[in-house]
Amino acid sequence: MTRPSLLRRRVPGRDDAGSQVTQQVPEQVAAPAPWTVRLAERLRQDDTLAQFARFVLVGGSTTLVYALLFIPFQGLGYLAAHLIATVASTVLANEMHRRLTFHAEDRVGWFTAQWEASTVAALGLLATSATLGWIDTTTAEGDVWLQITAVVTVTALIGLMRFIALGWIFRSPAPDRV
Repeated sequence: MTRPSLLRRRVPGRDDAGSQVTQQVPEQVAAPAPWTVRLAERLRQDDTLAQFARFVLVGGSTTLVYALLFIPFQGLGYLAAHLIATVASTVLANEMHRRLTFHAEDRVGWFTAQWEASTVAALGLLATSATLGWIDTTTAEGDVWLQITAVVTVTALIGLMRFIALGWIFRSPAPDRV
């Protein structure tokens, strides 16, 4: 026996009750520009230039994380805010460098990456802390943007040293020679 609901024919543009239904037309997704495709392909390569470009992108994004953490913790004082923001952004940067910059997630474990990369970051912490202390003693008022600019500048210089060190730590294993 055929069910009565199966005997009803649906009218296009109407639901089972006969009410008008508006059909949603799927939006066309624009194809990415050819230069963005080439850039993405270039950034995925494992040569030193592509790694350095990824290193800079990771460094820039984690520096933004630093700034977003430093500003709300200013009430605790510049040094406490600096330590909190540095630790959080460094842990994030180390993991992003391990996975994205150097594609080393299968060669280097999380703890090893944090431990080894943080030794270089500790030098940056000392340098940026000294810079913040100098700014605090030489300026009348702690200008948060001057502090962030100083930290970014010192971090960029330390970052170059860090890239070299991390490239050594996360280097690809030497090919077996026959």
